Amino acid sequence: MKDAKVTLGRKYCGRVSDDEEILVRSTPSSPVGLHRVLDPAGASLPQAAGVLDASPELWPDEVRIDVETLNLDAASFRQLVDKHDGDGDAVRAEVLDIVATRGKMQNPVTGSGGMLIGTVAEVGPQSPLGLAVGDRVATLVSLSLTPLVITDGLAGWDGRSERVPAAGTAVLFGRSIAARLPDDLSPDLALMVMDVCGAPALVSRVVGEYVQRGHAPTVCVLGAAGKSGSLSLAAARAAGATRCIGVVPVDHEADLLRPTGLADAVVVADARSPIGLSDAVAGAGGPADVTVVCVDVPGCEQPAILATAQGGTIIYFSMATSFSAAALGAEGLAADVRMLVGNGYVPGHADLALDLVRRVPAVRALFEGRLTE
Repeated sequence: MKDAKVTLGRKYCGRVSDDEEILVRSTPSSPVGLHRVLDPAGASLPQAAGVLDASPELWPDEVRIDVETLNLDAASFRQLVDKHDGDGDAVRAEVLDIVATRGKMQNPVTGSGGMLIGTVAEVGPQSPLGLAVGDRVATLVSLSLTPLVITDGLAGWDGRSERVPAAGTAVLFGRSIAARLPDDLSPDLALMVMDVCGAPALVSRVVGEYVQRGHAPTVCVLGAAGKSGSLSLAAARAAGATRCIGVVPVDHEADLLRPTGLADAVVVADARSPIGLSDAVAGAGGPADVTVVCVDVPGCEQPAILATAQGGTIIYFSMATSFSAAALGAEGLAADVRMLVGNGYVPGHADLALDLVRRVPAVRALFEGRLTE
């Protein structure tokens, strides 16, 4: 190895190959990304920050990803589509503006982002992530905290799908999470699964806790035909749920879900209607011991509470959730329920979700059907 040298504020630390050197910044960094926060500088974590430094030059514990595809989270994408009345060009323009302005893809209304897949292009010498140059990976941290640069103007995206072909660079911190893409699933399928892998993992944990106490619970999933919803149903069943109820908003989604057998009962109901939802769930065998909220629209907090038995558990996975409305709603309804925020991370969550897709043909079929939409 050559002697260390400083060039333009960066430090020479070694080689990727015989003809490619690694150049990383020599100033101190934070494993949680504080050093990338530009506004307010050093005063918040990257997710809460207004602007990040998204430049591709690395600090020693970082990893640079060459971006292939972004996957916008459902709540963010719906908000953008609704705002622009389905105008794909306007949606694309706003996504580009958000990334250029903030140095990350974080919807200013929902606060959420999504995730991405790409190829590891550079690894800092102190990175603890165990990644190597050339690995194809999915990031398991939100785009709302990932430094991101778009270099192709999203020319290959029509603004009408959550999946966004893209070229650019993204940066992972020392405490970020990424998973190598599996060889037996297409990258687009793996991306969709990993985007929501926190949901089935937490559902599996919660249902397992009930089973360990000697009570196989009734589980109700709102938004049951969606990505996180269908995986949550499969996870609940595998963990020992005695009855699974799937709630969908329209007949078309009910027709998709019923033949899969993922739910013992499929009901069509507006998850924003307190009485309508609770009556529908009761008629399908509820109230639920565990209610999982996977919808991408606001206003489902209190209906979910009414659909849940006293002493039950509600898992809020929707980024459209108002957590103050949930907490105050439970108080106002005198509801003794445990409310959990699905934070997207449970140890082993990616492996669990991918395994469900492999083992449960109905889940895989639903996901693959989305790829052709």
